[in-house]
Amino acid sequence: MNHTAQENQRIARRNRRILIAGIGFTLCYLVIGLKAVYLQVFADDGLSQRASSEYCRAVESRGKRGTIYDVKSRELVVSTKVVNIGAHPRQIENPGEIAAAVSQVLTVDRQALEKRLALDKSFVWIKRNESPDKAKALSRVVSKGLDFTDSFSRIYPNKSLSAQVLGFSGTDAHGLEGLEYYYDEYLKGDTWKQTVIKDALGRIFQQTKVRTPEMEGKNLILTIDANIQFIAEQALKKAVLKYNAKSGMAVVMRPDTGAIRALAHYPTFNPNAFGQFPRETWRNRAITDPFEPGSTMKVFLAAAALDSGICTPGTQIDCENGKYRIGSNVIHDTHPYEWLTLHDIVKYSSNIGAAKIAEMIGPKALYDTLGKFGFGEKTGIDCPGESAGTLRHYESWRAIDHATISFGQGVSVSAVQLLTAVSAIANHGVLMQPRMVKAITNPDGSILQQFEPKIIRQAINPETAEQLKIMMRAVTEPDGTGPQAVPDGYPVCGKTGTAQIINSNGTYLNCEYNAAFVGFAPFESPKLAVLVMVEGPKGNHYGGIVAAPAFREIVRETFNYLDVPPVLPGPTVRLKEVNNPV
Repeated sequence: MNHTAQENQRIARRNRRILIAGIGFTLCYLVIGLKAVYLQVFADDGLSQRASSEYCRAVESRGKRGTIYDVKSRELVVSTKVVNIGAHPRQIENPGEIAAAVSQVLTVDRQALEKRLALDKSFVWIKRNESPDKAKALSRVVSKGLDFTDSFSRIYPNKSLSAQVLGFSGTDAHGLEGLEYYYDEYLKGDTWKQTVIKDALGRIFQQTKVRTPEMEGKNLILTIDANIQFIAEQALKKAVLKYNAKSGMAVVMRPDTGAIRALAHYPTFNPNAFGQFPRETWRNRAITDPFEPGSTMKVFLAAAALDSGICTPGTQIDCENGKYRIGSNVIHDTHPYEWLTLHDIVKYSSNIGAAKIAEMIGPKALYDTLGKFGFGEKTGIDCPGESAGTLRHYESWRAIDHATISFGQGVSVSAVQLLTAVSAIANHGVLMQPRMVKAITNPDGSILQQFEPKIIRQAINPETAEQLKIMMRAVTEPDGTGPQAVPDGYPVCGKTGTAQIINSNGTYLNCEYNAAFVGFAPFESPKLAVLVMVEGPKGNHYGGIVAAPAFREIVRETFNYLDVPPVLPGPTVRLKEVNNPV
């Protein structure tokens, strides 16, 4: 009996152990089953995506970005083939070893790369825009876990030449500044999508591509001439450095078509490494930054006086021997004059004479003429960020405002805006729209769109324009304010400008100056219009001394390059020949 009882107890214990084990196994199977249901039913999409990310990757690339040429079809901006190198950290077993191997081939920080390769991520970038040779060498050293994608990098072969005009593009192949930004929709290549599937060793065994019909971007042919651009940049740099100035701008234009042949800045930057230069050097200040034009505005005052019929070139004005009071304000001339004609007011740049001419013709006539020349409105040039300058309506002018606007204070212009207006005088009074791009071409070189010269309006009548040309030529005579602007053999029409720069407190006290010279040449048949503006020169601040020599150098060297023959000496046009009513 005792034996039977013990046997029963032993069987009972065994059965309990079996039952417990069975329950344990059942629970394990149940958990596994529930987990399987969860993974297969509820987490299927997420896990599929994670698995796919380990071995399948969608890559979106762009085709080759379009080339930018100068007017003679010389390359200013090109694209070259590069390789973007990335990695799949989850496929890398030894990040330290791989980082060491990569750093021996590429210029990368080994420790920083090791940390990135140790991240729990499906993909990280190692280096973009690497040369194909370096990428090929790396692929021979590291065969697993790396990713190589073909791409294109933007190259500016002339470095800083025309940098502010061209701008630059980023690593995503989108234009960020200048014409690269303005014409980005044309320049950028079409999208190229591909799906790459790799095995556990990182080897591609399936690759599908979806291409759009045209991969490459369109090309730009500019109106810029690279040689004239170089001439302008060198002359401007010399002027800025000679007078220890803050900066400078120079613009060269065809007055009869509005085509910009050069647009220079100093200091400049290298768009190949734009991030290493101050952001303010990136800006095309000749388009974006307005400034007070100073005495260059007297040319347009004379235009208003002549076109209105109120004055003739020989109209006599009492210039008050150098001081003239308007209310509580006193206007001064650099040199005291008594009586001057309108012709000589422009030639000798008399502020008092300008103020009195403005009083004679009235604010409306001056305002209307300035508007016809395009002041206070954008020129429509094909560059980003253009400023319209400032020209308040004449009904808000006080007496002193009317006077100061006549000699270029209380109004602001951009460099391109001012040169466009002066070019209208050279072009028989016809105002042209300035332009930077001559044509857009397809990748095969065929013309997609061509931009023809565009007339904005007849600013003044042709007879007035001819009278102004004679006055502007007198400015460059030996006793005028701008004789240093004249190259041998090429008679020049121009105007000096010396404008105070307003201080942060809104006054002109103890301020710096802008020195400018603007004009065109030759006198009889103008081929070029040029503006030179130097900001904050030291030692001397007069436009006829600081800016005029740079103007002369640009005209002389450009005419030599273009084979424009010198003009034979002829009779001087004197005042009595222009002393007739308009």
